[in-house]
Amino acid sequence: MIRTAAPADVPVIHRMIHELAEYEKAAHEAIATEEQLRDALFGEQPAVFGLIAEDDTTGEPVGFALWFLNFSTWRGTHGIYLEDLYVDPTARGGGHGKALLLGSPGSPSSAATPGSSGRCWTGTGPRSTSTRRSARSRWTGGRSTASPARRSPPPAPVDPGALIRRR
Repeated sequence: MIRTAAPADVPVIHRMIHELAEYEKAAHEAIATEEQLRDALFGEQPAVFGLIAEDDTTGEPVGFALWFLNFSTWRGTHGIYLEDLYVDPTARGGGHGKALLLGSPGSPSSAATPGSSGRCWTGTGPRSTSTRRSARSRWTGGRSTASPARRSPPPAPVDPGALIRRR
């Protein structure tokens, strides 16, 4: 099951960020504190949004995705930038990563936001910036799960094919 992150999830997100950093052999770079994450995700002006993947049997968190809004000056449209996506190694192969990316219709992530109907795409075409982790994730078919009060107006429709770099 995919759901919107809640303040009680901050310690779990923090732990999984460190697990991801260890996997990336960059544990020394993961210096964010739980307090910083709580403020970024749930402060007065949230800068980051999150999803939690839960094990369908136990309900325990097994993954997360963190993203933030961006803006393409070339296209004049909003999008999202997927900063991190992580699924615990013991839960991989169960579709949690795909569910975090897609937020498929009828899933808890799309149902969590009444009125959320627009698709969100990361990247802004040839001028996108990327990190080693996000270079693999140019776009997603996910839906915005930010609460309507904290969500920007839906972006204009974007052709996802135009956002994917072909090699």
